[in-house]
Amino acid sequence: MVGGSSNKVDTVHETSIRVNGGSMEIHKVCLPPNKTTFQSIKHNFSEIFFPDDPLHKFKNQKPFTKFLLGLQYFFPIFQWGSDYSFKLLKSDVISGLTIASLAIPQGISYAKLANLPPIIGLYSSFVPPLLYAILGSSRHLGVGPVSIASLVMGSMLREVVSPTAEPILYLKLAFTATFFAGVFQTSLGLLRLGFIIDFLSKPTLIGFTAGAAVIVSLQQLKGMLGIVHFTPKMQIVNVLSSVISTEKEWSWQTVVMGMSFLIFLLATRHISIKKPKLFWISAAAPLTSVILSTILVYVFRAHTSAISTIGHLPKGLNPPSANMLYFSGTHLAIAIKTGIVTGILSLTEGIAVGRTFASLRNYQIDGNKEMIAIGVMNMAGSCTSCYVTTGSFSRSAVNFNAGAQTAVSNIVMAATVLITLLFLMPLFYYTPNVILAAIIITAVIGLINYQEAIKFWRVDKYDFMTCLVAFFGVLFLSVQMGLAIAVGVSVLKILMNVTRPTTVVLGNIPGTQIFQNVGRYGDATRVPLFFILAIESPICFANSTYLQERILRWVREEEERILANKEQDMKTIILDLTAVTAIDTNGLEAIVEIRKMLEKRSYKLVLVNPVGQVMEKLESSRTLELFGEKSLYLTVGEAIADMSKRFKIEI
Repeated sequence: MVGGSSNKVDTVHETSIRVNGGSMEIHKVCLPPNKTTFQSIKHNFSEIFFPDDPLHKFKNQKPFTKFLLGLQYFFPIFQWGSDYSFKLLKSDVISGLTIASLAIPQGISYAKLANLPPIIGLYSSFVPPLLYAILGSSRHLGVGPVSIASLVMGSMLREVVSPTAEPILYLKLAFTATFFAGVFQTSLGLLRLGFIIDFLSKPTLIGFTAGAAVIVSLQQLKGMLGIVHFTPKMQIVNVLSSVISTEKEWSWQTVVMGMSFLIFLLATRHISIKKPKLFWISAAAPLTSVILSTILVYVFRAHTSAISTIGHLPKGLNPPSANMLYFSGTHLAIAIKTGIVTGILSLTEGIAVGRTFASLRNYQIDGNKEMIAIGVMNMAGSCTSCYVTTGSFSRSAVNFNAGAQTAVSNIVMAATVLITLLFLMPLFYYTPNVILAAIIITAVIGLINYQEAIKFWRVDKYDFMTCLVAFFGVLFLSVQMGLAIAVGVSVLKILMNVTRPTTVVLGNIPGTQIFQNVGRYGDATRVPLFFILAIESPICFANSTYLQERILRWVREEEERILANKEQDMKTIILDLTAVTAIDTNGLEAIVEIRKMLEKRSYKLVLVNPVGQVMEKLESSRTLELFGEKSLYLTVGEAIADMSKRFKIEI
């Protein structure tokens, strides 16, 4: 006998019969070893929360070794830090400086996208990367503000509080939302509940990000056209209407500068996509655009008064903001809601990006560690004037291509941002806002992944529909509503799969003991006197009634087919349970009811190959006793062989 849910059994030579000129042994279906209730709960708990067995390295180790392993587990920097070398430092410095050239203009731009002061974006590119370098397990993840989280935070908070009318309250809510995002992320990691973010399916994310990218791009028309009075709403109809109605505010100087630099940025992006070795061109383009546009505005400032600029940015390190966290009052609910939504989105992006680049270098990252690292840096960030940050795909791609070897590249980037904060802030005074709009448009265009949408259409129409629902929900309703509807559609798909499981009719492949779906395999033939059905799903309360009705319908249709073709009447219904991975009490009752209904119609029901867990419940519920002898077999072939022998004796 074998433990767990294995289908391996002891071989018992009960009967040897001749089928199609050969002999077949009938094997006994065995129960898994007995387990106490505590052992079963422990096993299930371990499989749900600890599938990776994170403590296996600690087994049979000395106390001091366990202490060192514990440090390495919670602080991965101790794992790779001991082997760090000057050669690795050289690569990390180059990659760190490269992503800093991207992080500085991106930080300012994304802060504007979240309706926050530009300086907050730079603050958010300093503290979080330092913390991630200590706690994170990815070697290539470039940490900082990202477009999607910035957009969602900006749109959700702006619906309740105006960033222009009440800037202090808005800033407090942004920091508070960041804090709750960090608490939520850290809790998921500590409680090992990362599977929650799996409800954001790929089609949902593709549609959501594409819709958000379109909305973000349209919102940047305010900066690209020099519009002063622009709608705060995020729906596509309102945005386009606002653009058209404010035509008199358009500034030709702003339009010319914006289009010129947008074409430049898109061209450099295209070059880097076509020739990946020239990645540095697109990486350096944003900072180059900022420098050139700032010089142009400064030199021709007498003629460019219509072009709005960033203005004064304070010098110095991140000021503390713990005193600005908002834990009571009428707006606390929106801060928590925003924190959870942005927390889920940033976790999904950060972990997905980290795993992508880890696979390219053949190493693994720990999802739960990443949740803790991202959560801690957001909690700490909320107390140091930062808003939601995570792993950025654009920064990580540049970091990877620039040759980063460890998380030290994040430290180098943070050090570069520190120098900028301390000494270079006055240089941004004449930086035009239109450049920030052009940088944002260039960044979010890459989020429109139409190739994946086409793939969804070819592979799974339901996934394509989910993608479209998310896309149009964001465009015409709101960012959070579009996301909520798309998640609802994804959950509905799960419910449909659970409540309406597949059942198929099996036939024999001639000359073999293989039984396959007759609708899928043209040479699979039905076996006279037998009707073989397979259930391809767990049997539970959600689908037990459906399965009863569907199986009786299959039997009725088979009777009609036999009558129409004048074939031999069937005597036995074989139910193949190979793909039934679990069963509950409702499922057990459904099996008993099916047997009773078939018995009234003079049919015998036979069960085949239940997995260990199902077999255990069939036995403990005494369901098998109701079936009588010769009602349980290891394979369909053995069931047919044994039942055929009995028919010959009885007839």
